[in-house]
Amino acid sequence: MLLALGARLLRGEKAWSAAWRARGPHSPRNSVRKIMTKHKNAKRIEGLDSNVWVEFTQLAADPSIVNLGQGLPDISPPDYVKEGLAKASSVDMLNQYTRGFGHPLLVNALSQVYEKVCGRKIDPFTDILVTVGAYGSLFSAIQGLIEVDDEVIIIEPFYDCYEPMVKMAGGRPVFIPLRYKSAAADVASSADWALDPAELASKFSSKTKAIILNTPHNPIGKVYTKEELQVIADLCIKHDILCISDEVYEWMVYTGNKHIKIATLPGMWDRTVTVGSAGKTYSATGWKLGWSIGPQHLIKHLQVVHQNTLYTCATPLQEALAQALLIDLKRMDDPECYFYSLPRELEGKRDRMAQMLLGVGLKPVVPEGGYFMIVDVSPLNVDLSDMEKDKPYDNKFVKWMMKSKKLSAIPLTSFCGLATKDQFEKYIRFCFIKKDSTLDAAEVILKNWKKH
Repeated sequence: MLLALGARLLRGEKAWSAAWRARGPHSPRNSVRKIMTKHKNAKRIEGLDSNVWVEFTQLAADPSIVNLGQGLPDISPPDYVKEGLAKASSVDMLNQYTRGFGHPLLVNALSQVYEKVCGRKIDPFTDILVTVGAYGSLFSAIQGLIEVDDEVIIIEPFYDCYEPMVKMAGGRPVFIPLRYKSAAADVASSADWALDPAELASKFSSKTKAIILNTPHNPIGKVYTKEELQVIADLCIKHDILCISDEVYEWMVYTGNKHIKIATLPGMWDRTVTVGSAGKTYSATGWKLGWSIGPQHLIKHLQVVHQNTLYTCATPLQEALAQALLIDLKRMDDPECYFYSLPRELEGKRDRMAQMLLGVGLKPVVPEGGYFMIVDVSPLNVDLSDMEKDKPYDNKFVKWMMKSKKLSAIPLTSFCGLATKDQFEKYIRFCFIKKDSTLDAAEVILKNWKKH
């Protein structure tokens, strides 16, 4: 009896299913399918969901790990910067919206600082846009200036947001790597990495719209010389190409090197958007304030993007930043200006980091600027063949190091395209804008490296 009842129920379910299928495209099941297709991501973000910061920041969240990975200063911003924010937030009107393209006091302060640096007049209201971090500046520049199918030259290794931002705008990234020359000294320098002029020239075509430059460079720490910048400038002028110059580490340049803005070279102001950062300048990355500086005919397009996405930035932060810049503007000829005292402090940390790494048999590349140091880990010959087969060596090495040594870094292949991962996969990136106590903890790990 039970078998007969089961058979009747099964026949009934089949009949019910057939009836619903017979309803064709208007059946509830097909309606659900139609709705779900509308829940898919837009094609412009296809394949852009992977992010090194999300993955490795989560891994480094373990409090037992010494974090030298993410570029997160654990040193304090100057007192006058923090005090300026406290004062600004106590003023009622400074807790309301300010001018969308930049708080008036801030754009005036920026124009005065950069007029001194660039040796030219900079209009605070037409030549400057204040955004949510350098990210906002880069996004506004790429969205405002890059068309679908425009080619954008990106120098590898590159800060990881360049490629996805170009792709989201419909552009096509064209990669060219910095190539390692033999070291001129016993310890490698970021100056040993350079573009091949002929290879660079081959990347320019009638489809090229822009080149993204980063100096001082993240992650290598290279500070481009005037001669190197001139090669890039000549090609930009020859092919009528724009230059988006990411210069967020502009003040962090070490003894024997000089930061030169490509916008100051002949013929480059009119085709260059220069990006700066309050977070990097004042060791206050949580403020997320950045700016774009350039000619009115370019900046106006960035302003259109900004007014239709972010609209404005936090007023108290802009007021505090303006006050800080005005303090340092007055002492730009004084060695105690924070623009110069910070790199002096960091140079000592850089040298200490290099010695710590050499002591364990690693090969550091000593940076000329910025606050990162890449390191060749191949001399350690760590066998990682039992780890994820589809991951580059540096990715596996960092995960192994975090688990077995409790020290974090960032894999260098996160900063390059697929074609050059083999060239960079034996390097990892450390950050040294850290308190002495943090570096002390890292040094203990390195000194005990071979004991485990």
